[in-house]
Amino acid sequence: MRHGKKVRKLSRTGSHRKALMQNLASALFQYESITTTIMKAKALRPYAEKLITKARTDTVAMRRLLARTIKDDELLRKLFGDIALRYKERPGGYTRIFRLGFRSNDGTEMAMIELVPEMLKKAEDRKPKAAAADKATAKPKPKAKEAKAKK
Repeated sequence: MRHGKKVRKLSRTGSHRKALMQNLASALFQYESITTTIMKAKALRPYAEKLITKARTDTVAMRRLLARTIKDDELLRKLFGDIALRYKERPGGYTRIFRLGFRSNDGTEMAMIELVPEMLKKAEDRKPKAAAADKATAKPKPKAKEAKAKK
């Protein structure tokens, strides 16, 4: 009996499946939307969401843990710096799957998996607002001409 065995094997060995999930997750974080088969998308969803949940706690230990999975340093910075900040307040459900129909050559059902777009507020969008608020509360500096005139 197959009770309690939730791993989707995808007709691959364990090492091949691990490499596939790492590559699909990297592509998802890089492009934020990828097209693949429905079974791969369903297998990728919990894998990617667990990585995002771990990235929400930005510690050295979590960076090292996720560096085992995400091999690209630039992509790792994007995961911790941009993607994790977008979903900081969201309690899960970071991805969604759209069914696209069947592939013409072999009839396999295709799907698009993407990061949920409602929360796509980039980290750069938040920083200027905070900087603008700091400027508003800061004491205005006298202009150069006024400073010379007072001397």
